[in-house]
Amino acid sequence: MQLEEKLKQLPNDAGVYQYFDKDGHLLYIGKAKVLKNRVKSYFKFTPKLLPSDRLGPRIYKMITEVVSLEWIVVPNEHDALILENSLIKQLKPKYNILLRDDKTYPYIMVDYNELFPRLEITRRVYKGKNIKYFGPYSTGAKDMLDSIYEIVPLVQKKSCVKGKEACLFHQIKKCHAPCEGKISTADYGKVVEEALDFIYNKAKLISKLEEKMMQYSEEFRFEEAMKLRDRIKTIEKSQIKSGMDLATNEDLDLFAIKASSKKAVIVRMFIRDGKLASSSHDFVKLDFLEDNSNIDLNEAYKRAIVNYYDNEIPLLPKEILTAQEVEDKEEIEEFLKNRFERNISIINPQRGKKKTLLEIALNNCDELLRIESSRNQTTIYDELKNLFKLQTLPYRVESFDNSHMMGQATVGAMVVWNEELNSFDRKAFRHYNLESKDEYSQMREMLMRRVESFEKNPAPDLWVIDGGETLLKLAFDIVQSVGVNLDIIAIAKEKVDAKAHRAKGAAKDIVHYKDSDGTIRNIKLKTSDQRLQFVQRQRDEAHRFVINFHKKQKRKEDKQISLLQIKGIGEAKVKKLLLYFGEFEKIKNASVEELKEVINEKDANLIHNYFRENGE
Repeated sequence: MQLEEKLKQLPNDAGVYQYFDKDGHLLYIGKAKVLKNRVKSYFKFTPKLLPSDRLGPRIYKMITEVVSLEWIVVPNEHDALILENSLIKQLKPKYNILLRDDKTYPYIMVDYNELFPRLEITRRVYKGKNIKYFGPYSTGAKDMLDSIYEIVPLVQKKSCVKGKEACLFHQIKKCHAPCEGKISTADYGKVVEEALDFIYNKAKLISKLEEKMMQYSEEFRFEEAMKLRDRIKTIEKSQIKSGMDLATNEDLDLFAIKASSKKAVIVRMFIRDGKLASSSHDFVKLDFLEDNSNIDLNEAYKRAIVNYYDNEIPLLPKEILTAQEVEDKEEIEEFLKNRFERNISIINPQRGKKKTLLEIALNNCDELLRIESSRNQTTIYDELKNLFKLQTLPYRVESFDNSHMMGQATVGAMVVWNEELNSFDRKAFRHYNLESKDEYSQMREMLMRRVESFEKNPAPDLWVIDGGETLLKLAFDIVQSVGVNLDIIAIAKEKVDAKAHRAKGAAKDIVHYKDSDGTIRNIKLKTSDQRLQFVQRQRDEAHRFVINFHKKQKRKEDKQISLLQIKGIGEAKVKKLLLYFGEFEKIKNASVEELKEVINEKDANLIHNYFRENGE
């Protein structure tokens, strides 16, 4: 159906709309109180259908590429906002402002319900009164906590209080041994307050650490001194020096966004009890613009706020301060009220200390943009984008590999590269136990499972597949089937006589990618090429990770198979059982009737009786 005809069918309901280009690629997702009015505002209809003259450069360029349109009707504008945010994170439309950071930040908490409270790191909200949170912390939370436990004699571990005997921590004067009643709850409360004072006053904590570092140096304990030096740097890194105390105990969150011709940056500042608790920043992805200074700041603020508060937040602010007035802020306030059952105002202060705080945040935006522009403009990410015709800079990369031995212990793995860390993000690594028999089906099963998790863990910028053209086409088919904008490349050994050439020193890697016209291309780079080395590093890490997991699972399966074979059950039947039940524990706990679904009655009784008789 022609776009003009589709525009005539738009309803008067609230909803989310999606624009697509001639190849069916998703360009943009937006939400509307009235779909008909909002979508039609992008166009002028005479003398022919063209982009509206009132559009900014980014949206004007996007509308020139639009050939089709879809929409989803929802009950109200609030639901439209939530759906829009969810779809943008999952599908990564080309022209939406994509924020690289939507994670939950860690907090430090103290639970006063405990007899001898400790300080702990959490990302969760715990039910119950008398729990105090500090944060959020973009960096340095663990370093702060480790430092406080180094300086203040708190109960070092949860298990300590349960013990009835003083441990090593008491002997080295890092704990007052409440387990033996050597300190009263009242006196221990003073120790907790001393610890909290270091959270309120980071400068005091850093000063104390510097004293300790000098002491270690004088005692020639250089390794310990270096650890403290690194800790101090991390704690300092999380700070923006505001030099200001609000003289109140207000909790405020600040958002400031600025753009240069090359990049845009968002700075967040978190004021707790009237003092700056922490700050963080992220650069905004705007690969579709030649001049980033043309970005829609209003949309950027809305995206930043909704993205951040779409997480579990242990400590909510009284107000959210923004460095510019946010249009339609009422709908975001409504979102916050529904999300947290609290009224949180979004304010753009025009005078006073709050205005000054936002000016500090904007100054930090300027400084971050200056530092970024002074760096070498061409990075490995730029080179990868240009070489492989990627849609976006590959700051976050997920790489996949699978492994098995004669169909046994079939597993897959995903490793993640994070540009912010400039290394692999090992916390984001994932294992997959796979049921498929051949490598093609195994890769398909693994990638499908990853795609299904995009709602909770959004898609990266780039997938690296260990394989050739066939697996590359498979991966593209999978992401296109769900409408995700995701770049993909594959790396495989060259083949000689139809076999992968793996002779030492002669193995050549070929990288497969899809050109801008949709054609699959192959490229063989010199072994010294940094772009090839980057891709090889991703592939090799995925291979290492999956092989280690495979070995572990193989040992586990071998143990399980040998256990069952003792009872006269053959390996083929064991594999059949494992494939059906998924894991050994389920076979052990299965009834005779359940076992008979897979094997004959005699064998089912044999297995069932053995586990019952032996109490396993």
